[in-house]
Amino acid sequence: MDVLYTAEALSTGEGRSGKVQTSDGSFELDMAIPKEMGGSGAGTNPEQLFAAGYAACFHSALQGVARAQKVKVTDSSVGGRVQIGPNGPNGQGGYQLAVVLEVVIPDMEHDQAQALADAAHQVCPYSNATRGNIDVTITVSED
Repeated sequence: MDVLYTAEALSTGEGRSGKVQTSDGSFELDMAIPKEMGGSGAGTNPEQLFAAGYAACFHSALQGVARAQKVKVTDSSVGGRVQIGPNGPNGQGGYQLAVVLEVVIPDMEHDQAQALADAAHQVCPYSNATRGNIDVTITVSED
C-alpha cells in the first residue's frame, strides 16, 4: 500500500476505562464502559468512536461518488450505529460488532440514493476494512 496518511492514537489507563489521545494533540478523551455493559457511562467508548469515524468516512465516500457521477448532492447525512454483542454462546468467543449506516439525501429518489450508497460502500476505506468481517447494513431513509 502506498501510505498517504497515518493516524496515531494512544490508549492509557484501563482501556475502556482510561484515556485516549492523538499524537498530534487534536483530541484527548476520557473513556468509560457504557452503562448498558455495567460501566459508569461517564465518557466515550470505542464503539462511539468507530461509529463516528465510519459515518464520516462513508459520508466522504458518498460525496466523492456523487461528484464522480456528476450528481448534485446537498444537505446529505450519514448516521452510524455500532452494535456490540457476544460472539457465540455466553460470550465464549469474545465479542463481535455490527454496523448500521443510515444515509439521507434530501430531494433524491430512493433508488438513486441507494445506488449512490451502494457505490460508496465499494470505495469507503472503512467498508473495505470491514467487508467479510462484520455485518454492515446500509439503509437509505427520508430523514
